[in-house]
Amino acid sequence: MNPYIMAFLYLCLILGTTITVSSSHWLLAWMGLEINTLAIIPLMAQNHHPRATEAATKYFLTQATAAATLLFASITNAWLTGQWDIKLMTHPIPTTMILLALSLKIGLAPLHTWLPEVLQGLDLLTGLILSTWQKLAPFSLLLQIPAYSQDLLILMGLASTLVGGWGGLNQTQLRKILAYSSIAHLGWMLIIIQFSPSLTLLALITYLVMTTSTFLILNFNNSKSINALATSWAKAPLMTAMTPILLLSLGGLPPMTGFMPKWLILQELTKQQLPMTAVIAALTALLSLYFYLRLSYAMTLTITPNNLAGTTLWRLSPSHPSLILSSATLTAILLLPLTPAMTALLNL
Repeated sequence: MNPYIMAFLYLCLILGTTITVSSSHWLLAWMGLEINTLAIIPLMAQNHHPRATEAATKYFLTQATAAATLLFASITNAWLTGQWDIKLMTHPIPTTMILLALSLKIGLAPLHTWLPEVLQGLDLLTGLILSTWQKLAPFSLLLQIPAYSQDLLILMGLASTLVGGWGGLNQTQLRKILAYSSIAHLGWMLIIIQFSPSLTLLALITYLVMTTSTFLILNFNNSKSINALATSWAKAPLMTAMTPILLLSLGGLPPMTGFMPKWLILQELTKQQLPMTAVIAALTALLSLYFYLRLSYAMTLTITPNNLAGTTLWRLSPSHPSLILSSATLTAILLLPLTPAMTALLNL
């Protein structure tokens, strides 16, 4: 793709997210979401591969459905209450419709089925944008709307953690595994969003850092399936040693960064007199942990079978700058000791 067109599309992505995050009017927020959707579709279809075209089409249809539902719900709210302001949602019916529309936008269960299929058809860098940047605008709206149906939020959050763990168990494609990982992490954020929005923001930031690091490592190794991970040791031995620690951080094991949001969320749920919700969420995290362990095993404890005719990939020099990759990886592993500072910063 022409670099000028690429730069224009990235600027439109930033513009759409900025409009949605900074708006207090539903029409402006809807417009920002639409700019965001229309900017990423050419990036998805740039490879001219049938899978990429299929992924872009599926993404367009689901986002158009969610945007139409969002617009209809906001118009209904204006008709019932005379208010277009995002924070003044007072009627439960349009509020619930908007919650479901935003859940479809970011891929929360039970409206998640499009996300693994779309992510599987994309290259890793476009998948990184879909899994990180595209979550910001809908999540900013979820943080602003008042929560009337607490039970619905908790139910959808638990369903997302369960589906995210269960769905990834049987996958061999890394992009689908990361899609289910995304669903599970978003479920954790949705469970706590009504009780502590600042804790949701902390969980979102740690998710963005860990997911960015994971996608960049897989792109560095050019690995798209579990079998391809076995050749990683020959390409980048140090990176191969760090990646299992990063994957366990994604799974939420101490003493890595990923343990921090899960620990604080479980603590907050206990404070809110919801011990059963905390127990179920902690048990569903074990499902996700299993497939992260599976990836770690495939990467470090197995060696790809090679015959004499095969050429082993050996110490490839990086063709792209690795400063972002190394910074994101270290951040995704070593931030747990800074938990007191972060909780003080976010007033948790």
